[in-house]
Amino acid sequence: MLIINELDVYYNHIHALHQVSLNVGESEAVAVLGANGAGKSTLIKSVMGWVKPQGGSIVLDGEEIHALPPWERVQRGIALAPEGARLFGDLSVEANLRLGGYLQSEEILRAQRETVFELFPVLAERRNQLAKTLSGGEQQMLSIARALMSRPRLLLIDEVSMGLMPILVKRVFNVIDRLRRQGVSILLVEQNAYESLKVVDRAYVLENGRIVLEGTPAELREDPRVRAAYLGG
Repeated sequence: MLIINELDVYYNHIHALHQVSLNVGESEAVAVLGANGAGKSTLIKSVMGWVKPQGGSIVLDGEEIHALPPWERVQRGIALAPEGARLFGDLSVEANLRLGGYLQSEEILRAQRETVFELFPVLAERRNQLAKTLSGGEQQMLSIARALMSRPRLLLIDEVSMGLMPILVKRVFNVIDRLRRQGVSILLVEQNAYESLKVVDRAYVLENGRIVLEGTPAELREDPRVRAAYLGG
């Protein structure tokens, strides 16, 4: 579904991504693991259209999209749950969800709202509550739910576990696992390798803007570099 080929991204004179190549298949969940500053968020922003690459290509369903603006990428089936949730804090849970599905008909909006409420029952309970009054875990759930309102074929998730208590991290990753089982293609960028490797089909390791490793979760768990850097062993 998604092919990223030799992507180069610069911030002024800083070379943030160095010829990064990866792919995500239909109904596949793929993680990009790395420490702070590795280039993970830059990669996600490039796929979403928030950052313009200086080289390489981004291909969705066989068509290059790296010149398209973000809203056209949403129309083609990409949605983003960004780092830090980035909710409309002074709007209700319900209003945030409606904004996530602004391209959809009223009928589809109603159906998607019921789908996300089934995934996140706590959001149904808080549907009239202001987003800024939710807990950190609830805000991350709302961020994912808002992205799902556009009925994406490819869901991008940026640092979903950042700042969350361990019990909330497990809850959010359980939802990601459910989405994968339902056939949603997912590109997840995360520092939390331990939880990420439980819910994905494949993973890449990004260091200093370069892909240095790739493989299945089982292969990466056994790699001494991954164990030392990310798994504490």
